Parts: sequence; structure tokens; C-alpha cells
Amino acid sequence: MVRQNHYQLFETTAGVAAIGWNDTGITGLRLPAPSAHEAERAILRRLPGAVRTEPPTDVCAVIDAAMRYFAGERVDFSDVPIDMGEQDPFFARVYDRVRNLGWGETTTYGAIAQMLGAGPEYARDVGQAMAKNPIPLIVPCHRVTAAGGKIGGFSAPGGSVSKARMLELEGVATGTVEPPPAQQGFDF
Repeated sequence: MVRQNHYQLFETTAGVAAIGWNDTGITGLRLPAPSAHEAERAILRRLPGAVRTEPPTDVCAVIDAAMRYFAGERVDFSDVPIDMGEQDPFFARVYDRVRNLGWGETTTYGAIAQMLGAGPEYARDVGQAMAKNPIPLIVPCHRVTAAGGKIGGFSAPGGSVSKARMLELEGVATGTVEPPPAQQGFDF
């Protein structure tokens, strides 16, 4: 059965974000972008055919929590109902494990692979799962870093600079991360 997806845009201190949902749970989250157009375009790429709708109370609570998160407040998304759709079985296991990472808790791609009983060669697969995470922040892929204290990649607007800023909001020291020239991080 195909469920109808809905979406809405919302302002955060870091830019305009977008959220998608259906009757099962949150189906997509677009981390803050510089413009409403960019946020809307991204959520519709993830959820083609979604209808812009005023969110129900439970989704409003998630929006409020995301706004508070980007304002620097400690927020826990672990109980938010989600619907990630069809996923590669390994990716689904990765998302389940990453979902258990708490505020300010980080781990590495390789450690996630090891926790799942896979060898170190699966670290790259964990990284691919993080890059394709349809619900960042709620499935906190920003808390998964590269080996050797490196920040690793991040597919949200601003790339690794935005990832570092999210970790810094959570009290995790990341060192200096310089953006590639064409990439701007969240503005907060």
C-alpha cells in the first residue's frame, strides 16, 4: 500500500528546513537550507508527489523540537515515529543502530560496522548509508565520523562544516573545518 506523503517548510536559526510525513511517521527531513525554494525542492526530490499540508500535532512537535535543536537546546528524537520506506537491509540495520546515538555521542563508520558484526571493509557501506539517510537529525548521521578524529563527509547543505556545527551544538569539539569554496555551512 502506498501512503500519501505530506510536507511542510519551517524556519530555524540555521535556515529553512523541510519535513515530510505520512500516517506512519516522519518520512523525510531536509536540514536547513539558505532558501525556502531549495528546502522545498529537496524534500520533493525525496518525496515526489507529497502535498504541502499544515502538519498535525505530532508533526508540529517534531518541528518544534528541530527548531529548538538548531537554537542549541538539548533535544532527543529517539521516540519520533519514522517511516524510512524500502531500504537495503544493511542500511536499515545501520539506521537502527545510529538512531540509538544520544546527544553529543559520536562513533565512527568503522565502529558502526563492527557493532553490526561486519568487518572494517563495511565502514564505506556505513558511510554510504549515512549519505543516503532520508531523515537526518532524527536518525542522527551527523554523530558518525571518520576514523582518526576526522569529521567525515556530510551530504546536507554546507557539508562537513554544517556537520561540525551540529556536533558543536551538542558539545563535541571538532577542530577547525574549512568549507570547500562553493559550500557554505549553516548560518548560526
